[in-house]
Amino acid sequence: MAPPSTSLVRPSLALALTVLLNAASTSAYSWAFDEPPKQCGDLKVTISGDDGKPPYRILIIPSGPTTLPNNIEARTILDVPFDAGAKTLSFKLKYPENTKFVAVVSDASGFGSGGTSVAANVAPSDDATCFDSSKSVQPQWYFSILPANQIVQCFTTRIFWTPSDVQGTPHFVGVIPGGQSFSIPQGTLSTQTGQGTGFDWKANLRTGTELLLIGGDDRGAGSGGSVPNVVSAGINPDSSCINATSPSATPGSPAGGSYPTSSQSTGDAGNTTGKNNTGAIAGGVVGGVVALLAALLFFILYRKRQRERARVREKPLDLLNEEEDGDEDGRGDRRSRNDLPEYYQPQPFTVPDSTVAGSVVDGDTDSIGGRRPLSGGTTATSMYTSARPGTPDGSAVLSGTGASRKGAPQRVMRPVNIIQHDDAGPSYSVPNKGEEGEAETIELPPAYTALKGGDTERREGE
Repeated sequence: MAPPSTSLVRPSLALALTVLLNAASTSAYSWAFDEPPKQCGDLKVTISGDDGKPPYRILIIPSGPTTLPNNIEARTILDVPFDAGAKTLSFKLKYPENTKFVAVVSDASGFGSGGTSVAANVAPSDDATCFDSSKSVQPQWYFSILPANQIVQCFTTRIFWTPSDVQGTPHFVGVIPGGQSFSIPQGTLSTQTGQGTGFDWKANLRTGTELLLIGGDDRGAGSGGSVPNVVSAGINPDSSCINATSPSATPGSPAGGSYPTSSQSTGDAGNTTGKNNTGAIAGGVVGGVVALLAALLFFILYRKRQRERARVREKPLDLLNEEEDGDEDGRGDRRSRNDLPEYYQPQPFTVPDSTVAGSVVDGDTDSIGGRRPLSGGTTATSMYTSARPGTPDGSAVLSGTGASRKGAPQRVMRPVNIIQHDDAGPSYSVPNKGEEGEAETIELPPAYTALKGGDTERREGE
């Protein structure tokens, strides 16, 4: 078997050495913030390690929305170089409190060689004189991308600008927070109508990668502003350009050391513990107490209603004598609303024993038989005292007793004569045309009980 050609071995070896050198350069040194970033405070950065190649520089890019009223944007991209051979840097951070930024440190070997931080939060301070909160800042020139406002994985993006706005040759970089930042290679420049001058770039970035696209010229990186994006898959996903060297977020601890990344961080670097929100805790406690009291009140009312319903179910139903004042037992000394008045109450007719007899004396208006029964507050008794079998002479006596109301004079009734005939002839009353005091005669038919009694005696005799 023939040995491999040296022309094939050398390119492979050269590629391997290039990858190793790039890996060594990206991990040759590190950097960190000496203190947490503060509004209008001095931001101090220190380089660690001896493998870096001075001069160093740091790029500060605003991240996220502004927190100033009326959406005023007072932050600008800061491209700050270190002094020659220096590994420390201190400069004023002209950012408002509770805003965020991403920092990238580079050396002479290339952009982003020191790594990229995640979005760091700016802590508050008493100094707010380093920025103008009344108007928004503007970049020195602008660039655009097409398709507009999107970066698609493995899809060609055109980056273009107006040539008269830039100074020198524009350059562009991509910043991935907490990941690998990189320089965008400039392709063949072309000019298109309505789009100015630009070039095409295929985004070899994975879907979901957060990207800050930054433009610069001879005035420094960031002079053309930044365009934030998140890489999308597009309508027809394509992953043909993705490989092991594709820029992405770096796992593990990000560059820059430990620093606050949220507005609830404390003043100590590396601590991201939020402050206790006393107001929220107090509100929660008060809300819980109010809810407990409301539940207790509801339970009391519910139990009371249940007892009332049980009492109503146990109460006997009396539709006739239900008390108007709500007396629960339906009894008492008060009269029922269904009782009749005193003079309208019915009185039973009582028939006395047949052995009791009475007589009516003509003209004797004081005798019992001389008055008709009266209805009043006391009981009146009417008696038919003549037992028909025991009156052979056919006389009948109708007597009654009536007790008049207390204190009222007795009513004098006119005398009435009753004649009972033994024959079966017609009976009619003779009208009396006399005055009220004259006697009146009433004729009655014969008593058939006497005849019936005679028949009975005959049968017994036979």
